[in-house]
Amino acid sequence: MLPDQITAGARTVAHLAVHFEELKEAARSLRQRAMARDRGYFTPSEDEEVRHLLVSYWQSRNALLDLVISMRDDTAAPADRRPMSFLVGYAGAVLLVDAARFLREVYEDSPVVRAKLNEPDPHFGIPPGTYDTVQRSLVGVRHAWHLYHAMRYYGEHRAELRAMASDPPMAKMLEIIDRLGSRLDVATEQFAKARLRVRLRQAVTAVSADLFGQALYGIQKALSRLASELSVRPGHRHEMPSAVTSELRGLLRPGDVFITRKEYAITNYFLPGYWPHAALYIGDSPTLERFGIHEHPNVKPRWRRLLELDPQEPHRVLEALKDGVWLRSVHSPLSSDSVVIIRPRLGEPDVAAAIARGMFHEGKPYDFDFDFTRSDRMVCTEVVYRSYEGVGGMRFDLTRRAGRLTLSADDLVRMAVAGTHFDAVAVYAPACAPCVLREHNAAALMRAKTAVPKV
Repeated sequence: MLPDQITAGARTVAHLAVHFEELKEAARSLRQRAMARDRGYFTPSEDEEVRHLLVSYWQSRNALLDLVISMRDDTAAPADRRPMSFLVGYAGAVLLVDAARFLREVYEDSPVVRAKLNEPDPHFGIPPGTYDTVQRSLVGVRHAWHLYHAMRYYGEHRAELRAMASDPPMAKMLEIIDRLGSRLDVATEQFAKARLRVRLRQAVTAVSADLFGQALYGIQKALSRLASELSVRPGHRHEMPSAVTSELRGLLRPGDVFITRKEYAITNYFLPGYWPHAALYIGDSPTLERFGIHEHPNVKPRWRRLLELDPQEPHRVLEALKDGVWLRSVHSPLSSDSVVIIRPRLGEPDVAAAIARGMFHEGKPYDFDFDFTRSDRMVCTEVVYRSYEGVGGMRFDLTRRAGRLTLSADDLVRMAVAGTHFDAVAVYAPACAPCVLREHNAAALMRAKTAVPKV
């Protein structure tokens, strides 16, 4: 990972450490209040609570898995960047294992609750038996072997890592590891079995001989086993042809909304609909100055940062990813496999007001709880919602999913197809058409994709 990616990764892990503690508290409270163990079933309200808890947990877990898997090429990283990259991955591994073991400790002795945790949810793409799949991976001997290498690296380089982790984001990684690191402990007999089995299969001989390579490989392999119920394709590059991205850039206007999809991405899973992500297009600095919002109180403190982002790419977006809501280069949403562009039916003054309002939320953490009733942390579509709701008469119908009022990226696409406050500008979906489709043709393809059940 590059330095800014390491920082973003550390922010993600830190946010999720707080969120996992909130989920634990909710799980304890639900167990205390629900009498399912004695009653033998869940009431509708309890069922909704469990469903929301599970969706929030699986989404948080997928964000961490995605982060760790993105480290796959870091064995070739410069030596001075390796320790920080390892700290982020190791802290993420600690959180994942602790959360999975917590579920087992709290609910393993209740067949009724276990059955509920294993129920599928086609709307969110949750397959049956997901809970049992994760728990089986935790007790596997190969899982123990892979984590051993990470634990060994951390133990042998503890002093070095502590000396280098002086910045607050990295110091938080050490705090997480110190607090929860014992959750990764491998029993002696389990490790002995794992070592024998792995050596017989020669599973580690292809790994870089240095301890860092084995440690990073160990984290990735251990957590990949936790993702075994998900279909991913390691090495797949999320990108579009340069001619396509150039054409799309030429169509953009400030206030447009990107709706994107990355194929084989872990973060696609357990989200409703075909299109999982949204980002608000801000524009370039000359256009924003023409709009007169560079002096707006929400924009002025962020103006210098906006200018300094990716000097080779002047176009900017406001986008909530797992590390939070941040100004980013338009390269971020365009680093996808498929994309939709929709445009609000507003004049420039209203678009400027919406962008300025949206900028107020820059810097907030990501909301893995998907709760639109709070604004101190936000999901990607909430950036669009809180920027535009009420501006120029725009209104959004929130849909209750897993016990929360939400707005999905698919919902935004449907609004544009129906001509409700948005128009379809363009779509590029190479699985359906080899080129960029515009306006009516774009709307027809968007209508077809939002009607297709999630796979």
